[in-house]
Amino acid sequence: MMVSQRASQGCFCQKYLDLLAENTRLRDQVEKLKAKLVRQDRTAKERPFGLSTPSSKQLVKPSLPEFDEAETKRRKGGAAPGHTGHGWKVPDGPEPEIEELAAPEACPCCGGALIDFPGGDEQERDLIDCHPQPTFRRRVSVPVRYCPHCRKPVRPRVPGVLPKTRLCNGVLARAAAEHYLDGVPMGTVARRLDVSKGTLLNEMHRLAALVMPAYDGLKCLFRQAEVKHADETPWRTDGDNGYAWLFLAGPVKLFVCEGTRGMSVPAEVLAESTGILMTDRYPGYNCFRGKRGYCFEHLKRDTLEIVEENPKSAECAAFANALVPLLAEAMTLRTACAGNPVVYFVQAASIRHRIEQVVNASARHPSVQHIQDIFRENQDRLWHWTEDPRAPVENNAAERGVRPLAIARKVSHGSQSVKGRETRSVLMSVLHTLDALCKHPAGRFKEALDHYAQVVGADIFADIFGGLMLHAPTK
Repeated sequence: MMVSQRASQGCFCQKYLDLLAENTRLRDQVEKLKAKLVRQDRTAKERPFGLSTPSSKQLVKPSLPEFDEAETKRRKGGAAPGHTGHGWKVPDGPEPEIEELAAPEACPCCGGALIDFPGGDEQERDLIDCHPQPTFRRRVSVPVRYCPHCRKPVRPRVPGVLPKTRLCNGVLARAAAEHYLDGVPMGTVARRLDVSKGTLLNEMHRLAALVMPAYDGLKCLFRQAEVKHADETPWRTDGDNGYAWLFLAGPVKLFVCEGTRGMSVPAEVLAESTGILMTDRYPGYNCFRGKRGYCFEHLKRDTLEIVEENPKSAECAAFANALVPLLAEAMTLRTACAGNPVVYFVQAASIRHRIEQVVNASARHPSVQHIQDIFRENQDRLWHWTEDPRAPVENNAAERGVRPLAIARKVSHGSQSVKGRETRSVLMSVLHTLDALCKHPAGRFKEALDHYAQVVGADIFADIFGGLMLHAPTK
């Protein structure tokens, strides 16, 4: 049976064409939105520095997992329920004088006259107060005499102030400690002290030149140390890229801010020194003549990163599950076996044997082979801790020590001049080392400046660190 075709079947009306166009537009828009969502998800999951990415640069931070009651209590810490406590600790220093308060004459409630209370004694309260922050002016009359033998006038030195400066040593010590030790911006310090910011900066430059011998003394102590740490972080000077270095040995903290990350910086600081140097795998420290150790914490991060980069690889996951716990066990071994060298050496040998079994096993994935090659090709830089309990397994001390520089970089974006960079290196080294040796570094620094201002030819290193560093970290 023949069916005739309608004349309108081969034609499309305008309404139908508009629907096709709208459908195509919506389909393209959906594809673009899907691609944009994929890019955003990838950006949110990936971190610019892998597992070493600081919390401030993580776009999406995981929520804190839920813990049971016992774990929550352990994380909060504190004394056991019912503990009476130890009371308020008496502050150091001389006993204060008792200030007498006038007894009230009238009741504050009814206004009636008061009489002596026979049932109670007078109460004494121990309080803690502080002096006001702003500076105040002083005017000192300096007498002058004449020496006929030397044919020159002689004036006494003003106590508590360096020659040719208007700022007393207390102001200099407080400004230096707040800025270079506590990380307070210099503008805030100037506002607190009511002193011009430019005046403070100029005085800090003069102060750095004065304590330069103490900086050189710290460098000598660092070179004599048996165990050393080193780390570096970016540091800009007047908009130009550079690096700031930390060299640490016990309480000695040596900061070096330079305009380069080259080998010339550690080569100058580590000149003629031996011992054990713990660093990351940056080749700039290859100039060291002693035993160099690689940080296991960096190796642990690199091992975990291959799992994140290859989430579908069962070989990467198995390799990380086998190696990471052994690296963590090695990093906690010194604390677990403190005071028992026999147990330490036995467990260190066992951990090394198990790690070598993992890294010497056959592997096919390139990322796993890369981690294994680090262990295979650097045998002389990975196992010092198995032979000497003093040798650290990680470089966490230097990573923590360089943190003040990283915070200062975020606040001030670096130094404004080469002179400011050098001043920061000197004063941060002196004050951070002093902070590791005494309870009140600003007060100790002021006392050293006071003694130096009164004694002609005084040793500034002995004035600052004398009596504190009784046992330098020597070989």
